[in-house]
Amino acid sequence: MKKAILALADGLVFEGVSFGSEGECAGEVVFNTSMTGYQEILTDPSYKGQIVTMTYTQIGNYGVNDEDVESARPYAEGFIVKEYLDFPSNWRMKQSLHEYLKKHAIVGIQGIDTRALTRHLRDFGAQPGIISTTDLDGERLVAKAKKLPKMSGLDLAKVVTCKEPYVWSEADWELKSGYGKKGYSQYKVVAYDYGIKRNILRLLTQAGCDVTVVPATMPAEEVLKMDPDGVFLSNGPGDPEPVTYAIENIRKILGKKPVFGICLGQQLLGLALGGRTYKLKFGHHGGNQPIMDLTTRKVEIAAENHGFAVDMETVKDKVEMTHKNLNDNTCEGFRHKTLPAFSVQYHPEASPGPHDSRYLFQRFVEMMEKNKGKS
Repeated sequence: MKKAILALADGLVFEGVSFGSEGECAGEVVFNTSMTGYQEILTDPSYKGQIVTMTYTQIGNYGVNDEDVESARPYAEGFIVKEYLDFPSNWRMKQSLHEYLKKHAIVGIQGIDTRALTRHLRDFGAQPGIISTTDLDGERLVAKAKKLPKMSGLDLAKVVTCKEPYVWSEADWELKSGYGKKGYSQYKVVAYDYGIKRNILRLLTQAGCDVTVVPATMPAEEVLKMDPDGVFLSNGPGDPEPVTYAIENIRKILGKKPVFGICLGQQLLGLALGGRTYKLKFGHHGGNQPIMDLTTRKVEIAAENHGFAVDMETVKDKVEMTHKNLNDNTCEGFRHKTLPAFSVQYHPEASPGPHDSRYLFQRFVEMMEKNKGKS
């Protein structure tokens, strides 16, 4: 095992050993509270620009398979764990996590006190950091980390988006048959790709939608020419405020087509409505977040991955909050008071154990049915 160093911009340094690829990586260091799902986390484009710390102690025990991915490749810049298990066992496994990270040139570090790191990030906030197996001088790495750009002000949607439109045809996963194929489609949906996760597309398809995915920069005029029944705004990485092209496109679509947004999609929708967003201290990242549906008063255990949120005071004249996070009371969902548009900040397509939030895809279908023929 080769020695590795993790250095944060505020001067905190950890010594551990490497797994995965060797070299050096940089990004905003965040923590994720999920016990499982490291493969989905690594391949979520929303983690572009970030180094992920897993708070659960043992990672890698079920290896990596070909199906549990949210995109074509990992997007996390680096990976931090307490203990990497290099003897995985699972009937679907194709390779170890170490082999997978090495294949995709992602540097991992293990053997550090992830509890201490998590508490530090909670106290002082997510911040730039570096993992290195090549430069083992902690002071020099801290100096490098201090020069890294912060997440605020970064438009990363244009980095992870698709280059050309494409049609999605894969449906939800079944134990005996794997992923299904698109059946009868009653609704035509155009999905903006700001870093879209595959399971969002699968559940849209499963709900009866014919889904065409388009680049983040596609003009609203071209989308409206496609005459969809609804427009979906995806998740994605980075700060929503610099994504001005998306904000302008959403403004042109609002009132003409039903709109459903998830995660970055909610933030962009809030900005399009004239609101503001703000950076959370350490964000919400994990599969055990308590979200209350204010309509039913039911609490959903949901997955989240975001570092920014909509300031509801700036949009309360146009929307009403539908969901809130019970940990800090931040907005987790809203709907427009007069237009067919709603969004959630969390991830209803994820499966952190329960499938509590999948009803939102049916809600989008019902909105499209109600508004069919009006535009």
